[in-house]
Amino acid sequence: MTGPGVRRERAGDVLVLTIDNPPVNASSAAVRQHLLDGLDELAGDPGLRGGVLIGAGGTFVAGSDVAEFAGTVPDPLLPAVLRAVEDCPKPVVAALDGFALGGGLELALACDQRIATRRAVIGLPEVTLGMVPGAGGTQRLPRLAGRAWALEIILTGRRCAADEALNAGVLDDLVDASALREEAIDRARVATKRRVTELEPPDEPEDGFDELATRLLKAARRRPQAVEAERLVRLAGRVPVDDALRDERSVFDRLRLGEESRALRHLAFAERAAGRSVLPSDERPAPITTAGVVGGGSMGAGIAAVLAASGIDVVLTDRDGDAVAAAVGRTQDVLAQLVRRGHLTEPDADVAAARITTSTDVSALANAELVIEAVFEDAAVKADVLSRLEEVTGPKAVLATNTSYLDIDGLAHVLRDPERLIGLHFFNPPHLMRLVEVVRAPRSSPAAVESGLDVVRRMGKQPVLAGAASGFIGNRIFAAYRRHAEYLLEDGALPWEVDTAATSFGFPMGPFAVADLSGLQIAWAMRKEQRRQGRSPARYVDIPDLLCEAGRLGRRTGAGYYAYPSGGGAPQTDPWVEQLVLAESERKNIQRRPLDGEAIVQRLVFAMVVEAVAALDEGVADKPGDVDVAIVNGFGFPRHRGGPLWWASRQGDDLVREGVDAVARAASTPVDVDAVSSVLARVRASG
Repeated sequence: MTGPGVRRERAGDVLVLTIDNPPVNASSAAVRQHLLDGLDELAGDPGLRGGVLIGAGGTFVAGSDVAEFAGTVPDPLLPAVLRAVEDCPKPVVAALDGFALGGGLELALACDQRIATRRAVIGLPEVTLGMVPGAGGTQRLPRLAGRAWALEIILTGRRCAADEALNAGVLDDLVDASALREEAIDRARVATKRRVTELEPPDEPEDGFDELATRLLKAARRRPQAVEAERLVRLAGRVPVDDALRDERSVFDRLRLGEESRALRHLAFAERAAGRSVLPSDERPAPITTAGVVGGGSMGAGIAAVLAASGIDVVLTDRDGDAVAAAVGRTQDVLAQLVRRGHLTEPDADVAAARITTSTDVSALANAELVIEAVFEDAAVKADVLSRLEEVTGPKAVLATNTSYLDIDGLAHVLRDPERLIGLHFFNPPHLMRLVEVVRAPRSSPAAVESGLDVVRRMGKQPVLAGAASGFIGNRIFAAYRRHAEYLLEDGALPWEVDTAATSFGFPMGPFAVADLSGLQIAWAMRKEQRRQGRSPARYVDIPDLLCEAGRLGRRTGAGYYAYPSGGGAPQTDPWVEQLVLAESERKNIQRRPLDGEAIVQRLVFAMVVEAVAALDEGVADKPGDVDVAIVNGFGFPRHRGGPLWWASRQGDDLVREGVDAVARAASTPVDVDAVSSVLARVRASG
């Protein structure tokens, strides 16, 4: 018999249940019901000796249907299916290929044996979605792999390769993909019952677990789902398993209906949508195998190292032998950092290093299918490089400029074939920052854009498609955030009050601490250029310029918005800065008023929202979710709040109007409140 999402077939005396619910075999109510029906048949038929659970389409089960999490999850629930697997008197073998994530891994953990192909990947990502595993993950995984290994997998949401899962004890064996089904059938025929819930977790040093838990909870910023997951894993084997499973499910249900989980699910969907291809599968260009990077500074070397680590051969060029030697050292430093952070093994880093060749001659890039220029942020310099690249590369090679603000369409004018040019805006440092804006200029071909998206995905980065306008999506919106932080200084706040409000909201650093860390001179030079071009904002705050003129250029100089008396140590509030801020308000006849943390946050976030709506209206951003993805992944907006547009969409209409009006008054620029409300209504409806 066959039911929706599940095929039921007999292989002699073994019942094979094939989960076939494309595209990722997500667990749905229909799938769960037909699994139960199949397990009933297995349990009740004396002619059957065992069963196999396997997925169709090259994957097992890549989690549950996340749309179910927004309300009442329809029966039958996944724990009921897992209970039926364990209660079945006959052995059930899970045969894993592709992804076994979330509820998919929990289903496999309830089986009596688990075999997998080498391309199988397991994981429990629920904590990253604001929840805990809800069908036994916190109780079964520690019994197989130990509490410490299980805790790390659960609290980080990390995906684990089959080899590691085998070594950890989660899998019983690895087999060739071509033999997976037959091997599982053979095992089901002779296996015995081995219920994971009846096992005791392996003995481990308690102090080691405590130390790991402290570190992981700190990294997770002690968000509620992480705290609860740690507590539940700690319970494994120490309380009756049925009590622990009920506890786990209760926590899961409570958290999945909370605002944080809704925000994180919104962001997960938005990230998936932001990285989608722009061409149908049969029109996409071949994957890039060889890439070039021009410029071996920190940005270019970082890009080259990550490209090589993703399996792409790289040719790195710079102006002379000394520059090339320095670039090689930087790539080696980046790869070593990736090893220390656990992103690469040492052998993988060695392989990546071997993929990088260097030259002082751009003609060495002749065979590159993609070339990224990462030279000095100057339009004339970049235009010269791009013009030379067009001469030496093949006609189908994609040319990419790594620029933060420059006019890519203007750069395209130096090319005979401007369709080849796109922007790839990496954030610094590129080996650590996840966001890459893939910039589509007016004349960029869809094939060139598609190649850019594909490379960014293969690098393990988060792509966001952006239009070719000053600042693209991220820097444009962050510039509005910084402008309004400066307005707040004149209106009644001090730098450390703004920073405290921002970090209390969830930013890792406040805007003025970030400015000090980055160095105030970069923004100072940009403001001078904007003033020269007549592009200064209607309201101009002089405080940053006055700091720079006083030699206070940030942390490296010992003073900026804060004082750093120990030469770059912990920032300290500075009475000199306070007097400067107060004097500027007085000079401009601005009546300062007290601003609490809530008012400061509202101004900062709604400044982002107003600028985001303008970017959407102009087509610089395609959809609201792209804005949230860019600001969370590139600028430290607290992930658990879903992004500025999501956060604003969850506020009441009165607060939205109040926040938008405050932004308009502060900037002395009218804002279409109805346009903002319309965008927020779309975001609200999507969640």
